Amino acid sequence: MANLSIHSKKHKVCVVGSGNWGTTIAKVVAENVAEHPDIFEQDIQMWVYEEEYTIPSSSKHHDPGSALSTKPQKLTQLINGLHENVKYLPDIALPKNIIANPDVASTVEGATILIFNLPHQFIGRICDNLVGKVLPYARGISCIKGVSVSDQGCELFSESIGKKLNIYCGALSGANIANEVALEKWSETTVAYEPPAMDSKQPTPEGSPHGSTANLTSLNNEKSSPKAKLAALPAEYPPLNHKNIRSLFHRPYFHVRMTTDVAGVSLGGALKNIVALAAGFVDGLGWGDNAKSAVMRIGILEEVKFGLQFFGHSCRGETFTEESCGVADIITSCSGGRNFRCAKMAVKEGKAIGEIEERELNGQKLQGTSTAYEVNAFLKVKGVEGEFPLFTAVYNILEGNNRPEDIPRLVEGHSRADLD
Repeated sequence: MANLSIHSKKHKVCVVGSGNWGTTIAKVVAENVAEHPDIFEQDIQMWVYEEEYTIPSSSKHHDPGSALSTKPQKLTQLINGLHENVKYLPDIALPKNIIANPDVASTVEGATILIFNLPHQFIGRICDNLVGKVLPYARGISCIKGVSVSDQGCELFSESIGKKLNIYCGALSGANIANEVALEKWSETTVAYEPPAMDSKQPTPEGSPHGSTANLTSLNNEKSSPKAKLAALPAEYPPLNHKNIRSLFHRPYFHVRMTTDVAGVSLGGALKNIVALAAGFVDGLGWGDNAKSAVMRIGILEEVKFGLQFFGHSCRGETFTEESCGVADIITSCSGGRNFRCAKMAVKEGKAIGEIEERELNGQKLQGTSTAYEVNAFLKVKGVEGEFPLFTAVYNILEGNNRPEDIPRLVEGHSRADLD
C-alpha cells in the first residue's frame, strides 16, 4: 500500500513540432509515458503543420493501387494511419500513443508539460497563437536550437516561450542527430530544468534543488522586460522534479543528464550550429581533421565566453565543456550534422548554402545560418564582433565578405587568453 501514488492527477504531455527531431523526441516521450503510467497520461498529442504529401515509391507503404500512393494526402492522416512520419522521419515506426494533430491550440489543451521542438523561425508565431490557451501551471521544455535577437538583447527560447505563455520552460540539447536517436543508437543528451520555488514548496520535490528560482529575464537585456507570472503546479500532480523530468526523456538508448543551467544548455544547442558551418567550410576545402579540430577548439572557447559575458551567473562555463549539450554536440555537429554537411557541399560544389539547403533538407531549414546572422546582429550592437572571431568569420563568409579560405587568417592569434 505504501507504494501507491498519493497524486490524483497525471501529467498530460504534448509535443509542439513534428519535423525530423520533433518526431524523434515524440517517439522517445511516447515510449516513456507508456512505461510510467503512474505519472503520465498515455496519449501524446503532437502538433503537425498540416500539408499534403504523396507516399513515395521508396516507402514500404507505397502501393500503386492505393490512393495513398497516387495522390496527395494530409500528413496528419498518414501519420495516424501508418504510425510513421513518412515525410520527415521515414521508415521509423512510431508508438501508437502518438496522435498527430493539425490544430496547435487543441494539441496543448489540458497539457501540463509542453515540449517545443520546431524551427526557431516559427516559435514566435506559434506562441502568439497559444497565448491564453495553455494551463496557467503548465511547464515547458524547449528543444529548439537557436537564440532570439531583438532590440532588447539576446534571449533564449526557453525565456521567450516562458514569458509569452507565462510558464516556466527548461531546455533539452545534446549530441543528438535525430535519425540516430530514432534508430535507437545509443547517445546522450542534457536536460536543464530548475523547478520554480513555488513548485518546490508543494512539497519540496525529492532530488530537486532546494529553494530554486526561475529567472526568465536574461541579464543581457538592456531594457527590463517582465518576468513570467507563474502559477504553482497543483499538489494533485506528481512533482516535476529532476527524477520525474528525467523519466520523461531517458531511454536505454538515450541517456539523460540533468542540470539546472538552462542558459548553458540552450546556448550550447544554438551556438554549435555556427561552429558546424565553419567546420563544414574547412572540410569542404579538403583541409582535413586538423582544421576541423582547430575550428571546434575555438568554437568551444567562444561559446563559453558568450555565455559568461552575456548571461552572467545564470550560465556555467562547465556546461560547455562537461555536458553533451556542449563539447559532445560540437563534435557530433562538426562530423555529421546537417549544418556541417550543407556547408561542406556548398564549398565543394561552389554553390550558395541556401541552394544546398533547398536541395538537401526536404523543406526543413538550417539553424546555423539564421543563428549566425542573429548572433552577429547582437554582437554588432554590443560592439564586440572582434572578440568572437570565428562567429564573425562565419557571418562574413555567408555574406560574401570573406571566403572559407580566409578562416585561418581571421582567427589567427586568438588563443585562450585572447578569448577570456
